[in-house]
Amino acid sequence: MSAATAQRRVSQRIGAIAESATLAVDAKAKALKAEGRPVIGFGAGEPDFPTPDYVVEAAIEAARVPANHRYTPAGGLPDLKKAIAAKTERDSGLLVAPDQVLVTNGGKQAVYQAFATLLDPGDEVIVPTPYWTTYPEAIKLAGGVPVDVFAGADAGYLVTVDQLEAARTDRTKVLLFCSPSNPTGAVYPPDQVKAIGEWALEHGIWVVTDEIYEHLVYDGAESVSMPVVVPELADTCVVLNGVAKTYAMTGWRVGWLLGPKDVVKAATNLQSHATSNVANVSQRAAIAALTGDLSAVAMMREAFDRRRRTIVDMLNAIDGVHCPTPQGAFYVYPSVEGVLGRTIRGRTPTTSAELAELILDEVEVAVVPGEAFGPSGYLRLSYALGDADLAEGVGRIQELLGEGR
Repeated sequence: MSAATAQRRVSQRIGAIAESATLAVDAKAKALKAEGRPVIGFGAGEPDFPTPDYVVEAAIEAARVPANHRYTPAGGLPDLKKAIAAKTERDSGLLVAPDQVLVTNGGKQAVYQAFATLLDPGDEVIVPTPYWTTYPEAIKLAGGVPVDVFAGADAGYLVTVDQLEAARTDRTKVLLFCSPSNPTGAVYPPDQVKAIGEWALEHGIWVVTDEIYEHLVYDGAESVSMPVVVPELADTCVVLNGVAKTYAMTGWRVGWLLGPKDVVKAATNLQSHATSNVANVSQRAAIAALTGDLSAVAMMREAFDRRRRTIVDMLNAIDGVHCPTPQGAFYVYPSVEGVLGRTIRGRTPTTSAELAELILDEVEVAVVPGEAFGPSGYLRLSYALGDADLAEGVGRIQELLGEGR
């Protein structure tokens, strides 16, 4: 079969989607581990803690109930939608009704369905960069056009209103906003969130705001919800969230979007044809998570904070590496531009992708290159792994890059 014929077997729309770089790096690290290699993976944004016991017990009990073996409403169990509304008011101060909530199969489905519901072909979405690797792919799959607005390490990875305004055109429909940020861990201060929200409101631009890392903030940083600090924005704002990061429930696949009733209804219609309801046992587990106390979350946050300080110090000890201290999530995003161009063990990486490949090949440490999130010259490392592995992995990177001085 010719290459041209093979290409025609897959639609242009799907063929143009890039593989998730973070999952690809994680899969490669796990495959090497399965071969017996001592690989340490900093790729996946996945807490190393188990899901809290009370959540697991709720799932076990739910699995015994025959009603959970059947179809339920496509938009989510009524009890879970009520729990999400109550949790949203408790944690961010945003008042929503249960019929403004759609329960999705993880946060990624919420991201895609938000854009699929809001965008027509050619609509532009402003995407602060560095961005989570799924955002631009979901936008393109929904027919939209992502427009990158870059803020580097010197700006704390925080874009300004002036930058957003410079990127605005008559095709701009949506602003994507994520704070605390994946991949940088940056947290926008409340006054900047308010200024950005007011800018979007002034120009009639929708906001899709991802709040999945809301509980993971450090050093007195505050995670605020944009429609709370700019209440007039509520009718043109979709909020994304889920249980994955806060409750160490990545594998349970429960996320949600909430927003204006007409948008949520349309997104629910889409889901009714795509996946129908989220697994009922997972939904029941999510109810237990959201209605329980936050003591397990506080314990995890304390561990993440300790690891955060360790990894920043260790990375900044490497000549040519500049790692801003993140105030949220569980990622660091060091600039490695000062390392590129050095010859290390006979190789001279000129991009962060080449440097990440060198680090994996030579010292068996998996990191994600900046190309997955925007421009080259950066690496993303998740510190949601054990303290010993973190110290060992960064220690290997220190030793390797020290050879190229």
